[in-house]
Order: sequence, then structure tokens, then C-alpha cells
Amino acid sequence: MAHDHKVLDALDAAKTQWYHFTAVVIAGMGFFTDAYDLFSISLVTKLLGRIYYFDPNSKTPGSLPPNVSAAVNGVAFCGTLAGQLFFGWLGDKMGRKKVYGMTLMLMVICCLASGLSFGSNPKGVMATLCFFRFWLGFGIGGDYPLSATIMSEYANKRTRGAFIAAVFAMQGFGNLTGGIVAIVVSAAFKARFDAPAYKDDPAGSTVPQADYAWRVVLMFGAIPALLTYYWRMKMPETARYTALVAKNAQKATADMARVLNVELADEQRKAEAEEVQRREEYGLFSREFARRHGLHLLGTTVCWFMLDIAFYSQNLFQKDIYAAVNWLPKAETMNALEEMFRISRAQTLVALCGTIPGYWFTVFFIDIVGRFAIQLGGFFFMTAFMLGLAVPYHHWTTPGNHAGFVVMYAFTFFFANFGPNSTTFIVPAEIFPARLRSTCHGISSAAGKSGAIVGSFGFLYAAQSTDPTKTDAGYPPGIGMRNSLFMLAGCNVVGFLFTFLVPESKGKSLEELSGENDEEAAPAPGQSNHQTVPTNLSE
Repeated sequence: MAHDHKVLDALDAAKTQWYHFTAVVIAGMGFFTDAYDLFSISLVTKLLGRIYYFDPNSKTPGSLPPNVSAAVNGVAFCGTLAGQLFFGWLGDKMGRKKVYGMTLMLMVICCLASGLSFGSNPKGVMATLCFFRFWLGFGIGGDYPLSATIMSEYANKRTRGAFIAAVFAMQGFGNLTGGIVAIVVSAAFKARFDAPAYKDDPAGSTVPQADYAWRVVLMFGAIPALLTYYWRMKMPETARYTALVAKNAQKATADMARVLNVELADEQRKAEAEEVQRREEYGLFSREFARRHGLHLLGTTVCWFMLDIAFYSQNLFQKDIYAAVNWLPKAETMNALEEMFRISRAQTLVALCGTIPGYWFTVFFIDIVGRFAIQLGGFFFMTAFMLGLAVPYHHWTTPGNHAGFVVMYAFTFFFANFGPNSTTFIVPAEIFPARLRSTCHGISSAAGKSGAIVGSFGFLYAAQSTDPTKTDAGYPPGIGMRNSLFMLAGCNVVGFLFTFLVPESKGKSLEELSGENDEEAAPAPGQSNHQTVPTNLSE
């Protein structure tokens, strides 16, 4: 049995059509919500500090204590990590479609609930916020493996990379929307309820209505997700799952004919005629899996882990950058809503110039130059720019050189998005067999999220000054910013090296990549990339 799933060949060769674009938006909504949420929480934390941790005797506005701040920001990561593993496994067990509605509904409910709180004392509010953010993260985590898998299984082989990248690039729009919503809300509240600056009137600088501002921003994230729920429910199960995992070629053919115009009329009869005999299939923990895909999985997990350490450390630099460029005046010279407005405006500019272009470069180039080149190049330039920040670090921090620092910083994250941040998401959805695809993607993305936890919290402590008098309130001394940058550059080098374990997937069919075409004729050990004769030459 070389390969008798005509419906899959038809999908591989299908012309790019309108349905592919709607699938991007429907599948990308989870990432939109993910980015919206992670972005808006960073805008809201300053305000929460002012409202709930106000100290009348302090010269500076209230701020979240380190452990509370870490909990509010980190709990969503932990939820995401758990969700990636759980829903990744479930997506292979129950099918992509069944699980897909669940993750979205969970996101909608938790988004709305994170804006509500039990009681009004700081402990109660923070506890509720953390609880619902954990489950919001859990739903978002489920979306990683499912969205990637669904998109890769729907796409044709010529433009598959671009479509998976486009799903991921919805994050950029999520960031942008989060920023815009926060700008609009804070500006509206500020215009309606004006207040003096903190230094003039500490208590009066935070109006009671400000407590609604952050809730509105967080709850708004539920709206886009809710809008796509209906279309998600109408999406048929992917043909590859139906044919290869559920073993129902006929239903796969009918489903695809409903949404894509591929020529499938006579395939229907052939599908009925052939009953496929498959041999015993290997599982995730089998020696066969280790032999065929063990190194691939090691490559995808380590690269994603290393990338996210470097990528999520960006939160460390942002406040330095804004202060450096004088975008943000000192906190005590502003009232609460004004501070929220200024931070939102600064963050949105960074999102617009620094992050969105990189994502779209990937979309346009990935099927031309391939995943491998983009990932290697990305890690290479991230290493170069981080060393460029670290070696002359003293030079960058002296007044007058800040513009250069910002440019270097922007390039680092441009090459993360036009590089491993996108490719580490795409490749795991392509190179594993259909019945393990969503599980393996879940494992890879969970490795990434654990890197994100290291990047945002490990380095929050590490980057503190070595001089105990200069650390942020409540933190012990660390190794300093310069040494942290050297460590981050090191992470990028490790990512660069592990990229060599991952095969190039450009322009190949999914079955060819995962070796599902030739599972009968098992290759000799050591040949991980099986050369198969393309079964479809209609291109």
C-alpha cells in the first residue's frame, strides 16, 4: 500500500481559495485572544498596583509586590503549558473539531470572568484574577496544537507554510487591538474623570472609576473569540484526521467537497471500493517513533524552549527603553489613567513597528526560502544583535545613545518573528504522523512555554543589578543586565545548533514528511528522510 488516499492528494494540489483565508481567521482567533490577553495584562498591572496597593506615605504610586506581579503574569503561562499538553493529546484522541469548540468557549468564559472579582480587598481581587487567568491560559494552550494542526491539514502543499504562519501572525493583530482598546478606554475615562497628578494628591490621583477601566479592557478580549465560535462549529473535521486516524476515507471526501472545490466526484466511489488494511501503528513512546521521529521531536522542543527564553525576556527591556527614550515621564508626575494611556500608547507603537512586520515577512517568504533558512537566519541575527547590545552595554546606557539601543532592540525582535518565533510553531504541525501530530505539537509548544516562564521570571530576578541598592523594589540582587544579555545570546546559539535536527518541510506533502506514505516498507535505521516518489504531479 503506497498511498491510496486520493482525497489527500487532492487537498495537496488544491488551488488556494477563499476557504483557506476564512480558515486563517477562524483558526487564528485563539492567537488573537492569546496575544490580546498577554498584552493587555501588562498594560493593566500598573493600574492594579495604584488601585490595590496604594500607600499614602509613599512618594511613588503603589505597585504590585513582586510575588503578586509574578503570579498575575505567570499563572496564564502555567495554564497555557498544561493546556498545550492536555488538548494536544485530546486532539489526537477525539479529533480536532470536537476539542476546538471547547477551547474557544473556555477562553470566552474566562476572559469575561477575569474582569469580575469576588470582594474588593486586594487579596480577593488578585486571587480571582489569577484563578480565571489560569483557566484562560488553559484554553489558549489548547489552541496552539489544534490551530496549527487544523491549518496544516487543510492547506495545500505549495502555500501551507504561509497559511500556518498567517494563523500565528494573528498574534500581531491581537497585540495591536489590545493596545488600541486600552488607549481608547483610558482616554475616555481620563476625559470623563480627570484627576491631579500623584505628587499633587496621592489619594485623589486614582479615581474610583479607574477600577472599571482595567475590567473593560480584559473583558473585551472575549468578543472576537465569541464572534468566531459559530464558524468554528461549522468547520468540518480535517480530512487527514478522518481518513488517517478515524479511517473513514468516504466521510473525509464528502467533508472536503463541502468546503473546498476540489475534484472529488469519482474519488467517492473509489473510496467506497477500497478497504485499507494498515499494519499495527506505533505510539508516541515506542521504539519505532524514537527511531523515525525522536530527533525531530528533540529538535522542535529544544528550539522552541530556547527561543521563548530569549523572546519573553523582552519584557525586561521594555521599561528601560521607554524610560530611556523619555516616552514615559516619571510615575509620580501622572495620575493613574494617564499612566495607563501613556504605557498603552508606547506599547502599541512597539507592536506596530517592532512585531507585526516580522510576522508578515515570514508569511511571504516561508514557502520561497523554506523553514530551515528562516529559523537558522533568525537565531543567527538574534545572537548577533543581543551581543551587539551586551558587549558595548555601557555605551548604550549613556545619555545620547538611546536611539541606537532601541534600533538594536527592534531588530532583535524583528528577527525573532521573521525567524524562530514563527517557524517553531509551523514545523511541528508538519513533520509528525497525523495520529500523533497534535500531541507532538502540544509537547513542542509546552517546551516553549516553559522557556517563556524561564525567560520572563528567571531573568526578572537575574537581570537585577548586582548592587543591592539599585535593585527594583522587593527583588534580591542578580547578575545584572549585561550578563543576562550574554546568557540570552547563548540560548540563541543553542537554538541555532538544534535547528539542524529538524527536516525541511517546504513543498512536501504531510504524508511524505511523516513517512505515512511508506509505513509498509520501513526504511533502514538512519534514514530519517524517506525519499518517496511524489504521487501527485498535477502541479
